[in-house]
Amino acid sequence: MKKDTHKQAMKEKENKKEPYSKVAERQQEKKMVNKIVLSIITILFLLLVVLGVVGYHYVTTSLEPLNASSKEEIQVEIPSGASSADISRILEKDKVIKSASVFSFYIKLNNETDFQAGYYLFSPSMTLDEIIHSLQEGGSPVAFDGTKILVQEGVTVEQIADSIEKSTDFTAAEFLKVVQDPKFLADLQTKYPELLSNAMDAKDTRYVLEGYLFPATYDFTEEMSLKEVVENMVKKTDEVMQEYYTAIQEKHLTVHEVMTLASLIEREGNTYEDRTKIASVFFNRLEAEMPLQSDISVLYALNKHKEVVTYKDLEVDSPYNLYKNTGYGPGPFDSPSQDSIKAVLNPAETNYLYFLADTKTGKVYFSRTYTEHQELIDEYITE
Repeated sequence: MKKDTHKQAMKEKENKKEPYSKVAERQQEKKMVNKIVLSIITILFLLLVVLGVVGYHYVTTSLEPLNASSKEEIQVEIPSGASSADISRILEKDKVIKSASVFSFYIKLNNETDFQAGYYLFSPSMTLDEIIHSLQEGGSPVAFDGTKILVQEGVTVEQIADSIEKSTDFTAAEFLKVVQDPKFLADLQTKYPELLSNAMDAKDTRYVLEGYLFPATYDFTEEMSLKEVVENMVKKTDEVMQEYYTAIQEKHLTVHEVMTLASLIEREGNTYEDRTKIASVFFNRLEAEMPLQSDISVLYALNKHKEVVTYKDLEVDSPYNLYKNTGYGPGPFDSPSQDSIKAVLNPAETNYLYFLADTKTGKVYFSRTYTEHQELIDEYITE
């Protein structure tokens, strides 16, 4: 009986074994899977190699001039406040460089900074280093394409004069003579009394029309006189200011005061939010009878462009030096944008008395006390 039971168990065990054909089939499937996996790995490896070669070629060619043999000149506008990434995208869009991402990486790798807004003439034959050098040197505040004159935000009368000379048959001296012609200025005041009456009454101004030549695009023909060119700029300012004359009266300000603060804010802040805060700082300081202490005023008093204002510069003897003089000073320091004008009329509600701008990042830091201000200087400015 036990023998029969043992045979039966062995038989059942054998019955449970898979047939040879199924084992072979599974082994075949395993080999196939291994082949597929190996093929996929091989393909991925080859793709990585190909992508690496293509990427290397793309990067190396992007570091070279877009077209070394090109003689084309492309006018490019770099707006105020543009970041290095913005500049890179603009240059790629205008077909000056091949790759915005490579140019941006190259800038960061070489720690290149201090790019300036303006209008530039670039060529696809220029190297990246040549483009970077031009951006650091600064472009023209006015662009000219034969039929239009473009005036950039934050430019002075003298900068406009220099650019007009470069772009037209008129000289800078001729332009400056026109904007200082007493009869011409009187005629403009008659035509635009709301805009220019305060400016005409102001004392010690370098140029009566400083701040009143609106940054915009103007039609230009060879038949136009310089007086027509200047009047078009003044007329544009008046058109923009029509929206604000009532608000200026309600706030017990003058047009000249608004344009003066706007011209400082234009150069001190990049974003509208920052500009409204800077406006609040200026109004808080005016109320406290503190000097505005704007570096922009010192540079205008010196009549020169400098990256760093020194303690010696702060002593310059000029009514435009708002470190030494309280109040608004004689008048505007440049041509402000509409955003800066709006910021003056809509200042943020703060108790800030100080601000400083990190020139490397464009970020503006605000503080209530001199101690806080000095701490920010030590943290973000002092190296």
